[in-house]
Amino acid sequence: MEAVRSSIVLSRGRSRLTVTGVLTGLLLTLSVPAAVPESGAVTPERGSAYMGMGVLAHDGIARGATADSLPDSRTGQTEGVDVSSYQRDVAWSTLYGSGVRWAYTKATEGTYYTNPSFTQQYNGSYNVGMIRGSYHFATPDTTSGATQASYFVAHGGGWSKDGKTLPGVLDIEWNPYGADCYGKTASQMVSWIADFLNTYKSRTGRDAVIYTATNWWTKCTGNYSGFSATNPLWIARYASTAGTLPAGWAYYTMWQYTSTGKTVGDHDRFNGSTTQLKTFASG
Repeated sequence: MEAVRSSIVLSRGRSRLTVTGVLTGLLLTLSVPAAVPESGAVTPERGSAYMGMGVLAHDGIARGATADSLPDSRTGQTEGVDVSSYQRDVAWSTLYGSGVRWAYTKATEGTYYTNPSFTQQYNGSYNVGMIRGSYHFATPDTTSGATQASYFVAHGGGWSKDGKTLPGVLDIEWNPYGADCYGKTASQMVSWIADFLNTYKSRTGRDAVIYTATNWWTKCTGNYSGFSATNPLWIARYASTAGTLPAGWAYYTMWQYTSTGKTVGDHDRFNGSTTQLKTFASG
């Protein structure tokens, strides 16, 4: 009997796995990469991570909390969004018309990835009148904090005192590719983060914002409080309140409150007015 070659594509989220086999008679041989765990889950490809990916997977959405059920009051706060290559070309005019006034775009990940949609997203938000910035998805298990900070600055993570550019963000959260804490002890993780933050400050003159979730921060840094005096906090929690903050921070500067918003899923709030947002951008 003639052999028949078949190819099966399995998809989960943004990950694609191709399984190729040869069928001869009744024999089918499948070759499956080692990246697929026994549970059947497919490990995402490097570069596919985005802000909140790990938070949604590990912390989930608080019971009953959806974009429609969250408080509508924006008194004293300013609406924003965060985007990555997953959104591709973003409808910025639509977002601006709905009240969104600031945006963050993923620029880099590790030292191996740059967002192919960065230009449209970063410049597009600016062109409709938003204040914008960029973020780096950290992978502490690949290269040093200093190396990743330099890579970030060189590929869209810079800052200028023009009142329209927000400081860069270190997105440090649950690892979508492996061990939750990237194989580091709490003290090693704190050292890695400090290495990134110090390098970013020396390269740009601004203190980077730290994006994280309280559960991850507690587990992977030992709830370290030493960055709270210099680095603004962007807390991730999909609920009606921001909840308990990591140690040291008395308040959040930004809050990612949903992953199911309109036009763009990830919506955020700056803890201040539009005027205060401009002041924050200016440093």
